[in-house]
Amino acid sequence: MDEDILRRAEEYIAARGAALSRRLGFGNDGAVWLTSRATALKVHRQAERYRRELHAYRLLADVHTIAGHMVPSLVETDDALMAIEMSIVEPPFVLDFASAYPIAEAPEFPEEVMAEWLAEKREQFGDRWPRAAAVLRALERDHGLRLLDVHPGNIKSESEPET
Repeated sequence: MDEDILRRAEEYIAARGAALSRRLGFGNDGAVWLTSRATALKVHRQAERYRRELHAYRLLADVHTIAGHMVPSLVETDDALMAIEMSIVEPPFVLDFASAYPIAEAPEFPEEVMAEWLAEKREQFGDRWPRAAAVLRALERDHGLRLLDVHPGNIKSESEPET
């Protein structure tokens, strides 16, 4: 993991008199930790993805569920550290909005690319795909967001086994 991300996470949480508990995940966008404040802290690698995720959380500020899936609530942020602290959610949930574009700004893909993407998602989600697709439709229709990073770790239904 990137030492800079860990340093910024530790700086953020120490300034709030708390501690990082354990890492929940990491990827292209950054890393996420459970905190001693019973929250999740995500520290981003890139300012653009941080701003995109922060915009989505602000847009979804009064939204608790999308198509029956819980949405984390924004707790606190730090622009200089590119840190977003959010509530913890249990399945079914939808999370990780760093790839959630306002529809007007979302990249367009050729039809054949979209067909391949859809086939891949159907395979990844299996019989849970209709629920995941309902979340994506509701995000677009009701909130004007198109989520591009779609996988069973970001849209998880309660019937899924732990990984």
